[in-house]
Amino acid sequence: MAHSCKEGLDEFQEKLWPILALQFVLALAGNGFALFRFLTRERSSWHTGIVYAFNLAVSNLLYAFSLLPLVLYYYPEKDWRYGLAFCKLDRFLFFVNLYGSTFFVACISLNRYVAIVHPFFAHGRLEPRHAKLFSAGVWALVAALSAPVLRFSTTELRNGTHGASRTECLGSTSKAQLEQYWPYSLFLLAFGFVLPFLLTTLSCGAILATVLRNQNITVAEKRKVKLLVCAVVVLHALFYLPFHILRNLNLRTRMGGTEDCGAIRWIYTLYQLAKILVHFHICIYPLVYAAVADSLKGVCCRCCGRRRAEERGGGGSFRLCDQAPPLPPETANNVTGNKIPA
Repeated sequence: MAHSCKEGLDEFQEKLWPILALQFVLALAGNGFALFRFLTRERSSWHTGIVYAFNLAVSNLLYAFSLLPLVLYYYPEKDWRYGLAFCKLDRFLFFVNLYGSTFFVACISLNRYVAIVHPFFAHGRLEPRHAKLFSAGVWALVAALSAPVLRFSTTELRNGTHGASRTECLGSTSKAQLEQYWPYSLFLLAFGFVLPFLLTTLSCGAILATVLRNQNITVAEKRKVKLLVCAVVVLHALFYLPFHILRNLNLRTRMGGTEDCGAIRWIYTLYQLAKILVHFHICIYPLVYAAVADSLKGVCCRCCGRRRAEERGGGGSFRLCDQAPPLPPETANNVTGNKIPA
């Protein structure tokens, strides 16, 4: 990106630090509270959904901590004061927990898909120990997926707004290494976003189709399930898709894809906004925990002015705070992770 085209863009980034600080506080509060509830109220009754949600909460909490150095970095005048090693580590943690979130949301969706669409297959196969093994595999996968960031991410010296030199921590890489970084960035798009997004979308679609075919569920109940399932898919796309598209467009402009300064500035600005948007997923996803943890569902319902689920009559009725439709007893046991009587 030409220096003349980049003038003023650092000042735009410097205006974003209050939003990053707000996201850090919200994510710390939401995910910290979720982990507290998991470890206190749910400690003796962890089912597969809780295992995946716990790991998602850990991933989001670590992601939040990776935002704190960015708050200090963007605070005017933008300057990275923590050295090359910490720059690489912070960017590595950012990508590990970004893709940890996409894959753990996919795990939660697949878990519910198997339990609802294939309840007999799920019998004896959806157990906490299996979820713990899959979760360990996800952590190993996203760590390997993000490992090249430790090589590519670097720092550069630039002239500051007032003439003094300052240091930039590059989340991608230096201009000299862009040709090597470009295939890796496309790989992250395909494997880190597209794959888990397809798994989540197909799982939610199959769950919705199963609910719509169920003659025992009312039209109003089906409409609620449709709204909840569509919300999961739409939010997943809204958070991650703009970030990945604009990130790669911004890389192309840095590689000399265009000489139009106006286009360069617009792409860079939209990319910064997409980065802010993707950070919000760690603030919203605590609501996902409310769909898998009984204690969190109770809190959610009380906050909405509703009675707790166990205080309601009509044991088979659909509950607004549940993500899944009413199921036969043996299937419901699979969804909650309880053993099915022989």
